[in-house]
Amino acid sequence: MGNGQAGRRAERRGGLPAFGVLLAVLLLAACSSPRHRAPVETRGNQPQPVQVVPPPSPAASAAVAAAPPPAPVEAPLPAGSYTVKAGDTLIRIGLDAGQNWRDIARWNGLTPPYPLEVGQVLRVAPPRGEPAVVAAAPVVGAIKGEPPRSPDARPGATEPAPAAAVPAAPASDSAPRDPDENVNWQWPAPGAVITPFDNTRSKGLSIAGQAGDPVLAAADGRVVYAGSGLRGYGNLVIVKHNNTYLTAYAHNQALLVKEDQVVRRGQKIAEMGSSDADRVQLHFEIRRQGKPVDPARYLPPR
Repeated sequence: MGNGQAGRRAERRGGLPAFGVLLAVLLLAACSSPRHRAPVETRGNQPQPVQVVPPPSPAASAAVAAAPPPAPVEAPLPAGSYTVKAGDTLIRIGLDAGQNWRDIARWNGLTPPYPLEVGQVLRVAPPRGEPAVVAAAPVVGAIKGEPPRSPDARPGATEPAPAAAVPAAPASDSAPRDPDENVNWQWPAPGAVITPFDNTRSKGLSIAGQAGDPVLAAADGRVVYAGSGLRGYGNLVIVKHNNTYLTAYAHNQALLVKEDQVVRRGQKIAEMGSSDADRVQLHFEIRRQGKPVDPARYLPPR
C-alpha cells in the first residue's frame, strides 16, 4: 500500500511539467491571434477597384462591323465656284451665274465641244486680277422723243427729283451708290402679262402677242447668247447689261442679233414666237447676279 501511494505521487509530479507546457502554448496562441484588431488608417493614393467589363456579344460585334463609316465632311466651295449637276450646260450655268458662258469656258480652260462632268467644280467668277468687263455704256434717253434722264432717276419717273428736296446725308452715314443699279429699264413687248413671276415655276413674266411681233431690248447691253441650246427656252437671247444684271428673251421665232453684239434700249432683237412653248408669247427674265427677280419691280408702270 505504501508503494502504491508513492507511485501515484510520482505520476502527479511527472505530469505537472507537461500540463504547464500545454498551458503556455495556449496563452501564446491567444496573444498572437486577438479577436478584435485595432483599426488601421491608410494614407495616400489607394488603388481603385478593377471593373471587369464583359466582352460584347457576337450580335453587337456584327452590328458594329456592318455599320457604314461616317461620311467625310466636305469643305465648302470657295466663292465664285459651282459644282456641275446632271443636265447642266455652260449656257445654263452662265445664266444662273449671271456670266457670259464663253467667259466661264475660258476661265476653266474648256474648249469645244466644252465637255462637262457631274461633280466637276467650275470657276464662275472672274479670276483675281482680271478687270471686270462692262457690257455697254448706258445711253440715257436713247428713245427718240424721250427727254434726257438723270442716271439717278427712278424707273418710270419722268423727271429727276429736285436736288433741294433731298437733304444731304452726313458723310459718315452715306454709302456709295452702286452704278450697276442705275439701269434705265423699259418693257420688252407691249402685250398683256399672262403669267406673273413665280420663283418656283415661272422665273419671269410671260407676255402675250402675235407671231412676228417685235421683241425689244429692255436696256442697253451686250448679247452674251443667241441660240436654241437651252431646253425649255426655245430661241433665246441673253443680254448682259453690267456686272449685276442680265435679261433673257425666250420662245422667239427669229433672232435678229448675234453674240457679242452691243444693243441699245428699245432696239428690236427678235421676233415673238412659240418655239419650245404651247402658244405665242415672250418669256422675259431679269436676273440680278444670276438670281431671278420679279421684272414687275424694275419695269416702269404702264
